[in-house]
Amino acid sequence: MTVLDQLAKIVAADQINTNQEDLYEASADRYKKYAKARKVLDVPAPIAIVYPKSAEEVADLLKFCDANGINVIPRAGMTATEGGLENWKETTLVVDTLHLDKIIKIDAYNSQATVQAGVPLQQLEDELRKIGYTTGHSPQSKPVAKYGGLVATRSIGQFSTLYGGIEDMVVGLECVFPDGHISRIKNVSRRAGGPDIRHIVIGNEGALCYITEVTVKIFKYYPENNKFFGYLIKDVDVGIKILREVMVNGFKPSVARVYSEEDAAQHFYHFHENKCVLLFMAEGPKGIVEATGAAIEDAVKSFEDGIIKPVDSTLIEDWFNHLNWSQKDIDDEFEKMRESNAHAGYTTEISADWETIPVIYKAVMERIRTEFDRAEDLTMLGGHSSHSYLNGTNMYFVYNYKIHCEPEDELLTYHHPLQRIIVEETLKHGGSMCHHHGIGKFRSEWTKDEHGSAYYMLEKLKQAFDPNGIMNYGTIYPQEAVKKYIYQEDGDV
Repeated sequence: MTVLDQLAKIVAADQINTNQEDLYEASADRYKKYAKARKVLDVPAPIAIVYPKSAEEVADLLKFCDANGINVIPRAGMTATEGGLENWKETTLVVDTLHLDKIIKIDAYNSQATVQAGVPLQQLEDELRKIGYTTGHSPQSKPVAKYGGLVATRSIGQFSTLYGGIEDMVVGLECVFPDGHISRIKNVSRRAGGPDIRHIVIGNEGALCYITEVTVKIFKYYPENNKFFGYLIKDVDVGIKILREVMVNGFKPSVARVYSEEDAAQHFYHFHENKCVLLFMAEGPKGIVEATGAAIEDAVKSFEDGIIKPVDSTLIEDWFNHLNWSQKDIDDEFEKMRESNAHAGYTTEISADWETIPVIYKAVMERIRTEFDRAEDLTMLGGHSSHSYLNGTNMYFVYNYKIHCEPEDELLTYHHPLQRIIVEETLKHGGSMCHHHGIGKFRSEWTKDEHGSAYYMLEKLKQAFDPNGIMNYGTIYPQEAVKKYIYQEDGDV
């Protein structure tokens, strides 16, 4: 009896998808978008995409796969960027949250909402706006991202400096482990009942379990109080110092960002004047917004030697209103890649303390400009900080390039050497190589270096919860046997 025959005993026939185009699309995520667009993906296609309708069906599917050594790739909104959805096994099922699509409860009095893992973030946001609330979560993928993927990848949104990352929003959840056990973590404001077991699930990237339901905090929404601030500044260092000044003085603007000259040019072409850009947004109750705005202005004044001039706030507001990308934007990008060899929008995001971020930024820029042997193909190299905390901030390194190689060799020729420099410099200086996009499969070669002696704990989680290794093979946990999918060859790193 074939795997498909056995699957038909677990779920209905219309819950099993074997369409070849859909299987090709499911073979890899946005990480290999150029190769995918050119129809030259070099990874196996899954044997099917399955759409369970309940946690119990997920449990039956995982038990079946665990007993038969079948790799499982959990999938939700399909906006992953680090290879987490890429398939590295010949026998694989993609288990998609399509039918886990119910908003179970919006509880305004207790400031929380419960949704199944396949509910789109935008859908919940739209429902909350009707009653004067917001999720507070706004990644650029907001129009297409779904809650299972957001929680599994430890997602962050554009307003994280105020509302926090997804890990700050999750109250409780339900998940299923490979042996079929369904775990429900109850919804409470806080507890001291041992380690916080939510974090076994949050950020597991489908390598330990399958998320089926999530309860998240919701927040009052005050759009009438929003204020926007923008400045042209001398350099990234000044911007980082101003961000720090605002944060360590106890204020939390919803958005706090600084862009290098190069990165600013592609976002703020209508006003950047070849300078770095510093911007803020304050939101919430009127009194808090006014106090936050005053703190931003005070911080800017304290570094006035680094300020070139202020920017009209309406220009910043307009930029925010057009920042997110839709499914059409994704589709259009793929269409362009079928015709053009220009690559735009690869990023590697890292984090460190305030003192270290400028050091890493300068070291990375220097190494790429002097060591990267395809530097002449770079059309943009820059960065921006967009998520700040009391004790540090993040840095997005952004790089665009013209592709002068075979489509299947693009990552090996361009992205991987660039990412390696960024990761090496970050780890050397004590930062984290992955601020919010996760490890996926294409940063997993550095997982042990990222965690050091604490990798022991991460390794034990895999051994305990997925002893047969059926969950998302190659994601987070390094696999020497599949170097060919990273390097297009079986040789050494």
